[in-house]
Amino acid sequence: MATRFGIVQFPGSCDETDTLLACSRVGDAELLWHKDTDLGGVDVVVLPGGFSYGDYLRVGAIVQFAPIMGAVAEHAAGGGLVLGICNGFQVLTEAGLLPGALLPNTNLRFTCQQADLIVENTETPFTHESAPGEIISVPAKHGAGRFYAPPELLAQIEDGGQVLLRYAEGHNFNGSVNDIAGVTNEGRNVFGLMPHPEHAVDPLTGSDDALKLFHSLASAAPMAVGSGDMT
Repeated sequence: MATRFGIVQFPGSCDETDTLLACSRVGDAELLWHKDTDLGGVDVVVLPGGFSYGDYLRVGAIVQFAPIMGAVAEHAAGGGLVLGICNGFQVLTEAGLLPGALLPNTNLRFTCQQADLIVENTETPFTHESAPGEIISVPAKHGAGRFYAPPELLAQIEDGGQVLLRYAEGHNFNGSVNDIAGVTNEGRNVFGLMPHPEHAVDPLTGSDDALKLFHSLASAAPMAVGSGDMT
């Protein structure tokens, strides 16, 4: 049976269609509406990029109160897989499902460019089809993508192997601490990253490097609920 992906659409989402198409390459995919109160039995929940609720107050600050977020939190607590891309990453930190925070870029500008990322940890549902140290090329586009965590929490994240992706030398344009591009929760079943893997699944767009991330999710999903990791 094919893995079912549910992509949550919020007011202001702008990358849900590309995310839907990317997920459709490796499984069945459908859109979920922010006012839904259940996930309809999907295996993987994806929070896409965009400007949810206009990014009023702070990026991702309002979405945590959307009706569907209760179901997302319950899914994560049960070991279900959750992926947050760009604004989705910001939402997951605001909702407390991922550690740290996303702050304005050090250049104080919205920036769009291709970014080389180093795969740091492959013992997760999101990266197990990649090789340690592998470099993937993925577009990044954001104005508030600077990952930050205070020293004690940062040490915990690093020591726990929660950093899955790191910007390669010269590609950390937003100023993220320790060049962090993507992190998981302690259970390794919730993952957020600022670059956009859904835009790197076809050679015609310049890179299909991120297709491995979606293949990893598709193959890991049947084993994920109740376990939360691939170890």
